[in-house]
Amino acid sequence: MNLEYLTLGAYFVLLIVIGGVFARFNKNLSDFVRGGARGTWWMVGTSMLMAGISAFTFTGNSSAIFEAGPSAIIIYVANITGFILGATFLGRWWRQSRAYTSGDLVRGRFGFGAEQTFVVTGIILNPLSAAIQLWALAVFVSAVFGLPVIWMITIIGVITLAYSTSGGMWGVMATDVVQGVIMYGMTLLMGVLCIMEVGGVGAFIENYQQMVAEGSFTFVKEAGQYTNDRYTGLWMVMAFVMQIISQIHLGAANKFLAAKDGREASKASWFCMVLMAVGVAVWFIPPMVARFLYTEEVLAAAVGDPATTSYAVAAAHVLPKGLLGVMIAAMFSATMSSMDWGLNTTTGVVVNNFILPLRKWMGKVTMPDLGQLRLCRTITVLLGILIISMSIGLSQQTRFAMFDSYMVIASIITVPITLPLVAGIFVRRMPGWYYFVMLGGGMIMSIYTVVDEKMNANVWVLQERSFLVVIGALVALLIAWPFRHRRSAADLTRETEFWERTQTPVDFQKEVGGSLDHAQARITGNLILVTGGLLLSFLLVPNTMGDRIAILCLAAFVLGCGALLRWTAGRSPKA
Repeated sequence: MNLEYLTLGAYFVLLIVIGGVFARFNKNLSDFVRGGARGTWWMVGTSMLMAGISAFTFTGNSSAIFEAGPSAIIIYVANITGFILGATFLGRWWRQSRAYTSGDLVRGRFGFGAEQTFVVTGIILNPLSAAIQLWALAVFVSAVFGLPVIWMITIIGVITLAYSTSGGMWGVMATDVVQGVIMYGMTLLMGVLCIMEVGGVGAFIENYQQMVAEGSFTFVKEAGQYTNDRYTGLWMVMAFVMQIISQIHLGAANKFLAAKDGREASKASWFCMVLMAVGVAVWFIPPMVARFLYTEEVLAAAVGDPATTSYAVAAAHVLPKGLLGVMIAAMFSATMSSMDWGLNTTTGVVVNNFILPLRKWMGKVTMPDLGQLRLCRTITVLLGILIISMSIGLSQQTRFAMFDSYMVIASIITVPITLPLVAGIFVRRMPGWYYFVMLGGGMIMSIYTVVDEKMNANVWVLQERSFLVVIGALVALLIAWPFRHRRSAADLTRETEFWERTQTPVDFQKEVGGSLDHAQARITGNLILVTGGLLLSFLLVPNTMGDRIAILCLAAFVLGCGALLRWTAGRSPKA
């Protein structure tokens, strides 16, 4: 166990170093919140992947896979679909909007009122989402090390806060690339080792078919088979709808804003889609193998929802000595990348779409670039403290399991807020005030379900609540549709200009300039090569020949990624 502590210590130091190295890239607000719009497709794409997963993938979602087989994979099918839409047109549109933050996009499409509503709800919901992810990671690490969950939440939160504050979006994207290589390599290795542990591909399929025959691993479950009718046909439809809404709405478009231009944004989304598709194929093998081989051990775990430890239990059985610490580091990387992305983007919205406009309204002088940079770092620290506090609070409640907590919050709050942000993309003739019409229709239904539960003790399961919210928003839209022409000239002009910008390609050299392709590839390549070299040191740990080969394969994967980036740097012109 001392080796695992040493591994994590070295990993934490590496993250802080990355934040410090990329701190010099930050000169103004644009640099801090969107990397100055100079991100390459591979850096933006990897960062998108890492922002889209967390330790929740390996705890809460693994719990669902352990319980019910591949049913919960429908969530990742929605993710992949969202990335395909981003690659084909959305990514290009949003980068070409020339926005700094997603708040800029909301204002451009719906106006000032919608923008400020988005800012206020984001200050609450984004930290809450990050807090759930941080809680998930703390549960995973606590199960491995036996340390209190609150300690782990605090330590992980402070480390993430440190490099996010110093490096800004550059630090976020760079750490995401390094962490992504570690996480991807480790999870690929875990998938292969778990298949070998169960006896090969044939044995895995045989065990899977047996679970299907028993009814546990059927893809669509019968009503009443699981608590709250989870994994039924309606549950899967609404889970898909909720997840794809979360992927493509205007508020989620910030992931494309750091790209150099529309073409780079599209390539980043294609790259992320491929990584996600391959990842899903291997990420959920370990919890299924844990169900085949280690059910009693998993259920004996002394945590609120024992199934959340299924991935950790499988890792403890199959990984060579020394690599458990690297596996834990990979889980750290998944959650810390989601938390740092949430921190940075929320900071950007608060500063760019609330504080700076407020100062302008109050008649104060324009804040200089250095002042804006300091303000961004101050807000980042405050948001980080809020996330850590929320996560500690969530860890103390017992009403909801981790997976259900995420889905309930999404259905009650997130879906009503994001529905108009999706409709506004595809329904071009919607005036700005329609944002509040759809928001009101969805929230009325959402509030109704909550009140009905409290007053009449009726149980609203996830899929039924989400379905009613969607219907409420759509009915409100249809009722208001005959009045769509009642809009001001300013509202129509604003929307027209918004869509014209999204269709106008970005001329990087004229509009941005100062390409950093070489520096991005060189610095991240060097950091990954150092990481791969450190992984080779695990060959010194006493292990069987088979385990040493596994370690060597992991190190070779990481070193290969680092070498590829160094080669890319050599082909990229220096700034």
